[in-house]
Amino acid sequence: MPYKNRKSSYNNFILIFVLIKVGLNALAISHFGFHRDEFLHLVLADHLDWGYKEVPPFIAIIAKLSIVLFGKSVFAARIFPTICSGLIIWLTGKITVELGGKKFAIALACLAMIFSPAFTASGYLFQPVVFDQLWWVLTVWLLLRYINTHAIKYLYFIGLAIGFGVLTKYTMLFFAGSLLAGLAISKQRRLLLNKHVLGAVAVAFVVILPNLIWQFTHHWPVFTHMAQLQKQQLDYVKPIDFIRQQIMTHCMALFVWVTGFFFLIFSFKLRKYQSLAFAYVLIFIFLLQMNGKNYYLFGAYPMLFAAGGYGFERWIKTSRVLRIVVVVLFTVPNLLVFPAILPVLPLKPTLAVFDYINNHTRFIKFMTVWGDHKHHATTQDYADMFGWEELAQKVAKAYYDLTPEQRKVTQIYADNYGEAGALHHYAAQYHLPEVISLNSSFALWAPDSLSGKYLIYVDEENGAKVKRFAPITDSCTKLGEITNTLAVERRTAILLLVNPKPALNMVYKKELAKKRSE
Repeated sequence: MPYKNRKSSYNNFILIFVLIKVGLNALAISHFGFHRDEFLHLVLADHLDWGYKEVPPFIAIIAKLSIVLFGKSVFAARIFPTICSGLIIWLTGKITVELGGKKFAIALACLAMIFSPAFTASGYLFQPVVFDQLWWVLTVWLLLRYINTHAIKYLYFIGLAIGFGVLTKYTMLFFAGSLLAGLAISKQRRLLLNKHVLGAVAVAFVVILPNLIWQFTHHWPVFTHMAQLQKQQLDYVKPIDFIRQQIMTHCMALFVWVTGFFFLIFSFKLRKYQSLAFAYVLIFIFLLQMNGKNYYLFGAYPMLFAAGGYGFERWIKTSRVLRIVVVVLFTVPNLLVFPAILPVLPLKPTLAVFDYINNHTRFIKFMTVWGDHKHHATTQDYADMFGWEELAQKVAKAYYDLTPEQRKVTQIYADNYGEAGALHHYAAQYHLPEVISLNSSFALWAPDSLSGKYLIYVDEENGAKVKRFAPITDSCTKLGEITNTLAVERRTAILLLVNPKPALNMVYKKELAKKRSE
């Protein structure tokens, strides 16, 4: 059927699955606490700029809007990610329609996405990940609209989507390059022989330019951050692990996207969309070579799920029962791990789920292995949501145990961005001074020197720094530690340093100068 004669856009039908996704997120939105990464991104709202050490500026703007519109609660912080997750499902449905799919194809593609552990886990926290996925899937939908209609406006919309995608996460550059290369090696390469393609590139460049200028004036911290990430984390990601994770992170939904991939490659009906499969292969190979984290590739899967829905619809044309069986088979089994990746249950039953996983399963037991390669009571993502308010309370106690005169010359320092972000977030509630840290983007607005006579120091090394600080202060005392047994930050210590000597300030200034030059 010619594209222009299609009768239905299936908007109302797709909306059903958007509401399912938003509803599931709503069940989890307030459970547990802030994730450490959420603190980092929310603090950027108070330091708006065109760039940061580890992320482009888009997340800071969204953080500011979130706080102004909704407040500072856990629920408020997760409203925009939930909206974004719903939009990703919407666009997955719309991509399915662009490929020629109807209701069954839409239902299978959207439900596979909703219950895929990869998208369930990455779609509710306030992080750039879900916004990055949105720009990827929007770019694909716009590309399909251009392929199907040849309307020039979609090229410029693609330029905008890529530009804002780069301002969200730099991985968009690699995906855009893969889409371009995929078109170039496919039979649709003639679509690139259009002067408006250069116009779209110009639009993307104009959107990205302020961040490029910021990067230049700050000595290109993106490259320093990538080098550090490579050294500290990515070098430990083995290629076989990356491949295995791409297979396992979708559980039963794997069969949907794999089917979609092969349909894009071999189906005559989808021949003009073959470049999408080539783009997936190219970005997969690139991230494999770069030792990328498994979630870097998630934004490429909605187009494959959409094609998979179309593929199964072509295979199963008449049997309604068989269609129902296929939908159930590729979605319902994923519910077994659902509470372990999305906190839809309160803490006690969630812990019971993890206890069952640790004691009665083998194939998903890896979920509770942290960076220390040991099994724990929850996933590390969940553990990163505990202990933060306890930290703020104990730092506040240390602060208010000082006399009013002492508090006037007291500063608070935290070793890592999670601790610093938590103390920044709870500062107004507990009437604390602004926290200082040299970790991550906190170094951008850190003071030039430590001037306080009293320093409340949050030590991520569980109090090990007492001995290190003892010679360069009048006294260094451990006042307490995080005791929450579920928290990654368990045993993080709160120290009180009295009358730091110039040697401590020299160490601080040297480290600050290094951070600012990176």
